Amino acid sequence: MNKHPAVLLMAYGSPNSLDEIGEYLRQVRGGRLPTSEEVERLRDRYRQVGGQTPLLKITLAQAKALEERLRSERIDSTVYVGMKHWHPFIEDVVEKIVSEGAASIIGLALAPHYSKLSIGGYADAVRRGLAGTGRPVPFTMVESWYDQQSLIGALSRRIRDGLEKFNEPSNAVVLFTAHSLPKKSVAENDPYWSQLQETSQLVATKSGIKLWDFAFQSAGHPIDSWMGPSIKEKITELSGKRFRELLVCPVGFVSDHLEILYDLDIEAKRYASSLGVRLERTASLNDDPEFINALASRLEPFLSREIVTA
Repeated sequence: MNKHPAVLLMAYGSPNSLDEIGEYLRQVRGGRLPTSEEVERLRDRYRQVGGQTPLLKITLAQAKALEERLRSERIDSTVYVGMKHWHPFIEDVVEKIVSEGAASIIGLALAPHYSKLSIGGYADAVRRGLAGTGRPVPFTMVESWYDQQSLIGALSRRIRDGLEKFNEPSNAVVLFTAHSLPKKSVAENDPYWSQLQETSQLVATKSGIKLWDFAFQSAGHPIDSWMGPSIKEKITELSGKRFRELLVCPVGFVSDHLEILYDLDIEAKRYASSLGVRLERTASLNDDPEFINALASRLEPFLSREIVTA
């Protein structure tokens, strides 16, 4: 029987209500119970963005659009959604995929840049799920897709649109950002930094911008043990050089969630304003058709190989 592989889209996960914050944070911490202060701090951030983020809704929309895009190319793969730290958990979705008879699984995390800590963690979750089924279903992980042509095109278009918000677009600085990682967890040969720089350069070139820089955001504590420079450090530096208009393009993120809706739209914007800097950001990719094309293009070499099973 010829069957195309199942596709598993994976994202970080986000609680659905303020009441779930404590358990969600325990999941993120690998089972370690958070303090009441840590829970309240995170709950306050979610409260400021409306009590929850649209991450799951967006990821489900991305999966639906991707499945339709693949079927337009006569690739009859079912696209599933699994979350690393909240429902539907990756391990549970893998069990569902196997029970529905998939010949193989192709995993793709909705983060374009590879790091063993981040992308490797998604792959490990799939393997745990497969081990729990006791079934020898082949699994392949798409490790990165940071230079896909449609991804670069979609980000470049957003930069051009974003710059139009400013009084002097040609004098605005574009600041590319991505999630920081703990320094001790990133090996010297880890490609995360170099892939982020390559994406930023490709987008800058395609959008025709001359003024751009890069910073990490959303680090944990203590901040000096995480990859930098931080976005606040970079805003301070640019302010000191008398730049007053700043467009943030979060190339390490594809969907609206807490790191976008709070860390950038509220915290970074507030900090920039305190220094007399106007900060705006590019629109998230979400389920933009050009972004879906980037995912499909990266997956098609895997999916075009039909798997023959007995």
